[in-house]
This record gives sequence, C-alpha cells and structure tokens, in this order.
Amino acid sequence: MQVSMTVNGRVRKADVEPRLLLVHFLREHLLLTGAHVGCDTSQCGACTVIVDGRSAKACTMFAVQADGSTITTVEGLAANGQLHPVQEGFWDQHGLQCGYCTPGMIMSAVNLLQDTPHPTDRQIREGISGNFCRCTGYQHIVNAVRQAAGRR
Repeated sequence: MQVSMTVNGRVRKADVEPRLLLVHFLREHLLLTGAHVGCDTSQCGACTVIVDGRSAKACTMFAVQADGSTITTVEGLAANGQLHPVQEGFWDQHGLQCGYCTPGMIMSAVNLLQDTPHPTDRQIREGISGNFCRCTGYQHIVNAVRQAAGRR
C-alpha cells in the first residue's frame, strides 16, 4: 500500500505492507531510530511519537493508519541547532541513564506541556505514566520536565 505522511516537516512516501507497524516504518524505512521498540506489548512507551498533535505509541499503529498524518519524532524536536526545552531539561537535570526510554519519555513530556504548560509534579508523573524507565527513580525526569515548563 502507498502511504504519505509528513514526518519532522518532510513529506515522506513509501510502499509498505499493510501490517507494517509505524515504529518499524520510522526506524527501517526512514532511518529515524529515536523511537525504540522496548517491549512488544505497548506497555513501555519507548516508541512514543507525536501523531497529529497527540502522543501515540508507534508500536500500536500501522503505518497505513498514519497515512496523511503529521508526525514528529524525537529527531524532529531540535530546531536551528537548538535542543527543544524538554531535551535541554533532560540534559541539564540528568533525566536519563541508559537512554533507551528517553526519546519516548521526551515525546510524552512534550505532549504534556502542550496540554498543561505549567504542570505540578503530580501532573508530570501522570503525564509520563505510560512510559517505563528501568534505570532511574523518575525524580530527575520530573525535574527535567519541570525545568522545561519554566523555559517555555
């Protein structure tokens, strides 16, 4: 099937198998490897991207379902050589250890801050609750999102 979608500001077209997951389309066809496959059960959130302005787990969507959509991956957040405020927050506040969950965590935080520009710590924890980190105690991640909220 033919798909066409705007990914990180560029229209991308391809012929894909109907059962190809969006995460595999991004990683294998477009070579955007920021969205990770972490669990194969849609529980971990490592594959989170923004689809038409909302966070979505790319392992739960077929690429054909995203046809016509606008998608932002972690690779598309930085602009003009400047990190996105959430990316800066993760850097400054040490919001990562191994980094595997980080792209999905960042994308969930970006979506949270779009909806709630000045979240409480509880709202931050709820906003990232669909993402698992197996390395941190989450406090540095909360600090990173709080910092980003203050810089928006």
